Amino acid sequence: MTTNILEMQSITKTFPGVKALSNVTLGVARGEVHAICGENGAGKSTLMKVLSGVYPHGTYDGDIVFENETVEFKDLTDSEAKGIVIIHQELALSPYLSIAENIFLNNEQKGRGGLIDWNKTNFEASKLLARVGLRENPTTKIMDIGVGKQQLVEIAKALSKRVKLLILDEPTAALNDEDSDHLLNLILHLKEQGITSIIISHKLNEIKKVADSVTVIRDGKTIETIAKADVTEDRIIKDMVGRDLEHRYPDHTPHIGEELLRVEDWTAHHPQDTSRVMVDKVNLHVRAGEIVGIAGLMGAGRTEFAMSLFGHSYGSKISGSVFLRGKEIKTRSVAEAIDHGIAYATEDRKTYGLNLIEDIKRNISMASLKKLEKYGLVHDNEEYKVANEYRHSMNIKAPNVLVKTGKLSGGNQQKVVLSKWIYSDPQVLILDEPTRGIDVGAKYEIYSIINRLAAEGKGIIVISSELPELLGICDRVYALSEGRITGELPVAEATPEAMLKLMTMEKPR
Repeated sequence: MTTNILEMQSITKTFPGVKALSNVTLGVARGEVHAICGENGAGKSTLMKVLSGVYPHGTYDGDIVFENETVEFKDLTDSEAKGIVIIHQELALSPYLSIAENIFLNNEQKGRGGLIDWNKTNFEASKLLARVGLRENPTTKIMDIGVGKQQLVEIAKALSKRVKLLILDEPTAALNDEDSDHLLNLILHLKEQGITSIIISHKLNEIKKVADSVTVIRDGKTIETIAKADVTEDRIIKDMVGRDLEHRYPDHTPHIGEELLRVEDWTAHHPQDTSRVMVDKVNLHVRAGEIVGIAGLMGAGRTEFAMSLFGHSYGSKISGSVFLRGKEIKTRSVAEAIDHGIAYATEDRKTYGLNLIEDIKRNISMASLKKLEKYGLVHDNEEYKVANEYRHSMNIKAPNVLVKTGKLSGGNQQKVVLSKWIYSDPQVLILDEPTRGIDVGAKYEIYSIINRLAAEGKGIIVISSELPELLGICDRVYALSEGRITGELPVAEATPEAMLKLMTMEKPR
């Protein structure tokens, strides 16, 4: 009898032309938090879909042993009946239903005559919400709570199914620091209650906090499983990428030229409530060849500033001046901003940065169709040629440019977004959370691309929630707090302590 609650033995999964998993072996001890690490596309999510029945028995080779019994799941219902519940990165909640309705969806609390007992539904939901530390009325609609609370609803939903093994796929990817801490502490609390968890994450600091052991997967193969006492970030990174990353950030020698962009007194009001000033008289400048960071806590107004500058994409009441190479320009629409050489890579690449049902080729060309126009039509051969050149130069991992972008890993999707904007030949490129949801190997590639663009004389603005990232790649950093610039420092002087002091500076009342 093994002490493991789960053993996955020699799991092999093949898609047309691609071997996603090759003899992967995984053992998870009862009552532990087990982390699975690997670069995007390594096979982590595929392995968990095999385990949970998303990919049913018969579509893969190998055996799954759960609680000392070989299991063959046909679908999610099968695995959930055994106590295995998976929470995907894309949450499976209905926004128009209440919290309670979502918790008991397909598991309704029925009373007499087989009808739903709503009093029981809301009462039982309240008890589950208390277990996950969510203080919300169970009748509240999902659309009216934030993503951090939605994640807790998903866990409450899992608890309603008497979960024994909880699988969380990148659970903190879309959460702020406070919500992430709450979720991680909840995982530890569930462990005390005897619930085993598997957590897929690329955030190594979070893994070190909660994981009892770590299994690293690379290119669809198990590299090793590491006990908590032996876990170090350097060891995990080496296993993930197959080499040492002595420096997390590539060497960068700036060659800074003349002022490229200057923004004066930039102010933007909330689109629905114009009495709320979201961006408050921001002044900043960027020089040719310079990488400038914007640091700020959640709600500081970083994205609102970037979007309002990029063709008034945010805000209903905007004022201020923009100068490019000393000449005032107008950016009243996205097309106008692009024509002036300003590009913006959004933090939400899946919703606003890409068309996920379109191929790589069309996504790269969509912001620059005029460059491919011939007799009023897009020149297909030239479009294919351009996209293929970017596929190679940006190291986009796909067999060809006709692959749908929705099929790519997060890192490769981000390379497509960057390719789209680089092809538009911008003078100024604004990158909003350019490495969010991307593993360490792909991050290094993105940083190298940013350095290359700066070396070509472009002005780069990087917005990031990760202060070490800004200090690692930028030449100068602005701090933003409550919509205002509270200071700027050259990177040599921008210590974490100095930046945090500026980032928490309150607006004079």
